[in-house]
Amino acid sequence: MTTQTQQDPIRTGPARRRPHRAWAVAAVTFVTIIGAAAFASLPGLLIEPLHDPELGFGWSRGTIGFAVSVNLALYGVTAPFAAALMDRFGIRRIVAVALLVISLGSLLTVWMTAAWQLVLYWGVLVGLGSGSMALAFAATVTNRWFVARRGLVTGLLTAAGASGQLIFLPLLAWIVQEHQWRPAAVTVALAALSVVPFVWLLLRDHPADVGVAPYGATEFVPKPAPVTGAARRAVTVLVKAARTGPFWLLAGTFAICGASTNGLVKTHFVPAAHDHGMPVPAAASLLAVIGVFDVVGTVASGWFTDRFEARRLLAGYYALRGVSLLFLPVLLAPNVHPPMVFFIVFYGLDWVATVPPTIALCREHYGEDSAIVFGWVLASHQVGAALVAFLGGLARDAFGSYDVVWYAAGALCAVAALMSLVIRRGGRTAGVAGVAVAA
Repeated sequence: MTTQTQQDPIRTGPARRRPHRAWAVAAVTFVTIIGAAAFASLPGLLIEPLHDPELGFGWSRGTIGFAVSVNLALYGVTAPFAAALMDRFGIRRIVAVALLVISLGSLLTVWMTAAWQLVLYWGVLVGLGSGSMALAFAATVTNRWFVARRGLVTGLLTAAGASGQLIFLPLLAWIVQEHQWRPAAVTVALAALSVVPFVWLLLRDHPADVGVAPYGATEFVPKPAPVTGAARRAVTVLVKAARTGPFWLLAGTFAICGASTNGLVKTHFVPAAHDHGMPVPAAASLLAVIGVFDVVGTVASGWFTDRFEARRLLAGYYALRGVSLLFLPVLLAPNVHPPMVFFIVFYGLDWVATVPPTIALCREHYGEDSAIVFGWVLASHQVGAALVAFLGGLARDAFGSYDVVWYAAGALCAVAALMSLVIRRGGRTAGVAGVAVAA
């Protein structure tokens, strides 16, 4: 049995004409993230309907923003535990359960009558489910199934979320505009539910499950035994990583990344554009166009990450993002005009281009524990997003405008660019146990 297993990589060598099974797994992962992206497209579209006393409940933007912030925070905090749970129970089981939880939470919002229910259903349930479907999922698949082309695959899987946004944002905006918000919530629930069969039937946990070596590997890699104590491992990895300088720099820059994307633009761009007289479907379509160029930018960033120094790429991405946000307040208008289109294209290219180099730096410094470390870095991303989702709503209630939030986010991006350059090169370890090297 051992001899036969060790011969399996020979069948996957250059003589084999069929694509490596890793690409099929990556394709299923891509489709899964696209289907799950529906839940991420809805929060920005809910703010105005739920704030309207006639269409919704007359809740303040700060209240609605708080529910969104709970969702975003749990999305991040759940991610490292989800990565550890995938090591214990397998990718397929965790992702399938996560999709069911997302579907349940979204569906229950249809019957809510109080703000605390929005926090519970959309904030807690959808937050927990989406956290298990976070970028740690993409990082785990990439680390297990690929040795070569990791940067490219990371870019492709990261771009899947943007592709889902492109598909669902215009549709959900139209549903909200024509049929109000409840049918849109049902659509999100059905979209998440429809992906479950693909996950259960087609996704596999490890290359050894189908008798092949990871893509680009020269030797067969046996499937490791299930890792017990998932929660303990996630916390242990955090404690060890927290003793290193690169972790805090990566966490800090990624917190600003989340604040300037999910927390600000994804949550507040549509209501901010609507404040300037732009129809909601038009604003949502612009946000969806960001998703088009996000795919291009993220895949290109993955390609660049395979070839250039990751920390310098990060510095460039954050600097360019900050400059673009400083110009946004003067670009918002009732109609879509060429300078706004330029901003959308520019910002789209930069949206999550930060992910491939951030994952690469986690892998460089933390080795086998990099997926869990990235999960904690992602948690900081979502905490930053949660704070701005909440504070952005409060700022709009207090000042009657989002301008101060755009300017503050631009300044934070400049700080992130400087922090990226401080991250040291090298420091690869067999895990975070080698903290002295990484520090």
